[in-house]
Amino acid sequence: MHSIFFCRSIRGFAPFVFAFVFNLIRPVLALILLAPVTTMSSPAPDGAVSIADSPEPFVLEVLGGSGDPVEKGYLVFAEVDRRNNGYGDLQVNLKMVLIGARGRRTERALRIQQLEGTDDGDKILVVFDVPASIRGTALLSHAHIARDDDQWLFLPALKRTKKIASRNKTGPFVGSEFAFEDLSPQELHKYDYAYVGEDTVAGQPCFVVDRFPKDNHSGYSRQRVWLDQAHLRTLRIDFFDRSERPSKQLTVTDYERFVGQYWKPGFMRMENLRTGKRTELHWIDYEFGLGFDEDRDFSVNSLRRAR
Repeated sequence: MHSIFFCRSIRGFAPFVFAFVFNLIRPVLALILLAPVTTMSSPAPDGAVSIADSPEPFVLEVLGGSGDPVEKGYLVFAEVDRRNNGYGDLQVNLKMVLIGARGRRTERALRIQQLEGTDDGDKILVVFDVPASIRGTALLSHAHIARDDDQWLFLPALKRTKKIASRNKTGPFVGSEFAFEDLSPQELHKYDYAYVGEDTVAGQPCFVVDRFPKDNHSGYSRQRVWLDQAHLRTLRIDFFDRSERPSKQLTVTDYERFVGQYWKPGFMRMENLRTGKRTELHWIDYEFGLGFDEDRDFSVNSLRRAR
């Protein structure tokens, strides 16, 4: 990686630099975590009951309906979607720790800024601070609901901004146990759902819902999600590969409530059940309502000022 950024004849390597760094950064766009990037609601299945005014704690029994597990699973995640929208903007620092099977640790650090959309998707800016070889590298994404996102990458080594796109989904992210699709926007309409039942995680009563990726290129057949009944916070996800074998387990803890409404995690751990490798994500210093300006802070020109 260092040789890519500091090669004397870097002009000839430019296409490879763009591809490498884009694959490095792309999935971080969704690390605002487990919250959808859109503020527009997806339509409910026929006969589903509206829960827009449902109070906390969430009571599944008030939904009524047929009791069909598909309907019930959808309604749980529709409420998750509703509760995670509406804060306007945020900024958060992130430390990523890669832990090998023998305990070797590697760290990376980055910053994320987000501006929620109104009629379309969110705008997200990601800036790397560590390691030094990619400090100041910035990715700007304008997410869209009905079409592909627009994305621009700024590389300080080249002093250039380029509009880019990527279709990488199942590969590992920066050598971590997170795949690209694990960190992609968790939009409501990207999955089918089935309510499984109730269980407990760390002593907390949970709803358990299976969600099935609609994307035929997904590396998973399904994901089993545990959400605490009090606030519908994701506490655990078990991932199953295309052969229905358990592959990974995500644990989410240290939630804190912001702006009196929005629960955000402080710690995540993804464990590879086959290799024993782990990746930890530490979320630090959430800030909301910073007054970000769309043109000033999330324009292509703003990328050069991001470091």
